[in-house]
Formats: sequence, C-alpha cells, structure tokens
Amino acid sequence: MPSLPQDKLDALETRFQYIEAALSGGASPDELARLSKEHSDLSEIVSEITAYKKALRDRAEAEALLKSGDKEMAEMAEAEIEDLDEAIEKLEQTIRILLLPKDEADEKSIILEIRGGTGGDEAALFAGDLFRMYERYAAAHGWKVTVMEESPGEMGGFKEIIANVSGKGVYARMKYESGVHRVQRVPATEASGRIHTSAATVAVLPEVEDIDIEIKPEDIRIDTMRASGAGGQHVNTTDSAVRVTHIPTGIVVTSAMKSQHQNRAQALVVLRSRLYEMQREQRDSARSAERKGQVGSGDRSERIRTYNFPQGRVTDHRINLTLYKLDKVIAGEALDELIEALITENQAAQLAAMEQGN
Repeated sequence: MPSLPQDKLDALETRFQYIEAALSGGASPDELARLSKEHSDLSEIVSEITAYKKALRDRAEAEALLKSGDKEMAEMAEAEIEDLDEAIEKLEQTIRILLLPKDEADEKSIILEIRGGTGGDEAALFAGDLFRMYERYAAAHGWKVTVMEESPGEMGGFKEIIANVSGKGVYARMKYESGVHRVQRVPATEASGRIHTSAATVAVLPEVEDIDIEIKPEDIRIDTMRASGAGGQHVNTTDSAVRVTHIPTGIVVTSAMKSQHQNRAQALVVLRSRLYEMQREQRDSARSAERKGQVGSGDRSERIRTYNFPQGRVTDHRINLTLYKLDKVIAGEALDELIEALITENQAAQLAAMEQGN
C-alpha cells in the first residue's frame, strides 16, 4: 500500500497542471514571473510523483499477472515486483524529502564573513586558506565571489574578510559552513616545528533585499572616516570609508573598499543581512527543540570542523565524519562530500521530527 499522502500528491499535480495552463494562456508580466517561479519549484517533485504513480500502476499490473495462473508469467511478475518495490521505496524517500518545508532563504545569495580567531598570525593565515577554499568551491558551482571588505593579516591571510557570493541556491549549501573552524598544523612562522592549534570563525548570512528587511532612516547613523590598513589598492587616503550603526540593535558595519557611495550601499547590504539573520534566530528560538535535532543551525560559537594537516584529515564534529583528503577539501574539490553528508543528516532529522509529530 502507498505510504505517502495521496491527496497531497494529487493536489500538487493539479496545481502544476493549472500553472502550465495559465503560463500558456497569456498571463500578465507580474503573474508570469510569479507562476514561472512556482512552476520551477514544483517541477522536480511533480516529476517524481509521476514516476511514483506509474511504478504503483506497474506493480498492480504485475500483481494481477502473479495471480493469473500462468506459471511463466507469474515468475516474470514476481521478479518485476521485486524491482518495482525497490524503485517505489526510493521514490517515496525522494518525495518525502521534497515535501519537507523549504528554508525561505535557501535560494538566496550570501554574505560570507571570515575572521581569524585564536592563534594570531596563524589564525589570519588560516582565514585566508578558508576564503580561498570557498572561492574555488564557488567557482566550481558557477557562483560569483565579490570581496566587500578585507583586513589583511601582518604575515598574510586575513584578520577579517567579507564577501558577497551570488548565484542560485548558494545559501542552501553554504549555510552549513557557519561556525568555528579549527586548524592543527605547524605554522610557517614556527621555527621549532611544533604543531599549533588555531581557529577562524565563518558566518554565512542570506543576502536580502529592501523588501525582506526595512531599515528606517531614523534608525541608522552613518559616519565617514579615513580608511586604514596594511596598504594596497583598497586603502584610501580620503574620507571615503563608511561606518553604519543600527541604533536599535547596536550592530555596526564598516566598508572601506571603494567610493563613499559604494561603501554606503555595501554596508547597508551587510546590515540588512545581519538584521535578517537576527530575526530568523529569534523566530527559530521558538522551535529550539526542533533545531536541536537539525544540523547546521548557524551557531557561530559552535566548533564545527577540524583540519588536521599532519594527519591529512578533516573531521566534521556535527556528524562525526572524517575524510582523509584534507588537500582536496582545502582546495574546494571535496568540500561537497562534507556538505552533502550534512544535508542528508539534516533531512533525516527533519523526517524523524515529522514522523514524531513535531
């Protein structure tokens, strides 16, 4: 017997058919954009539902052959039923996952913030390694990385770097990177060859628009100042750097990369993202029990991963997964292996919570 809610599957198919008819019937430009997005959102699950219903029909036909009295046909039907049961089970699992509530921010681009933590110069070097890892990972996915603010470390790397990573579905994958990343290795600055432990924090914030977060003019204070730094093309000699303070929350954002006008715009983008994430955290605190069962809640104080260079391994502490391919992970090539495992674990936790009625 089918174990999925057939009425819900029927409703999704009916809605999809309605949208297809509306799209071919000359919808208005605004309606066309809305319906096109909904059509795109539904197409994957409707395709799986179609395959699932066909498999159920094929199984019913095979069951009828099994009872036909024809021995040869019955043997063929029995083998077919075994294959179909396996296919139906896989389709049901896929559809259950596709029916899970979607994170409203999953399709958004992100603001990526990386800061060197404990470890001084080595922490800044590690922050640089992490940024380059994400740059290469983004390139492999066809995403665009734009540096918005950077503060170089004295020996290289970054004390802090903030970048915009834009593309489709960036947040859905990158949200699992928020937290404390720890590195164990012999620093290039260490003459005695002792292994040091350093850390860097990563924050992944969904990039939001004016319509997502309204910032009232009276709630912000904008100050201009002279940019300072270790030198280079991004350091200005005029008062073009901008500091934006959100008075109600005390959040402060600075930008000193380009012109004053561009700095102001960039600072407001980052501020909106931080306010949006703050609101999400406040809203989600009401569902803290559910979030405890999920992976990648975005807690920046949580130590999520260790990169051990002497042993060539990376361990994600949230799911106790260790990969002995640190070089490929830090090159961005094997990062998806960790992220895919985190996504699978998170989906399993959500499914378990739904089955328990949470």
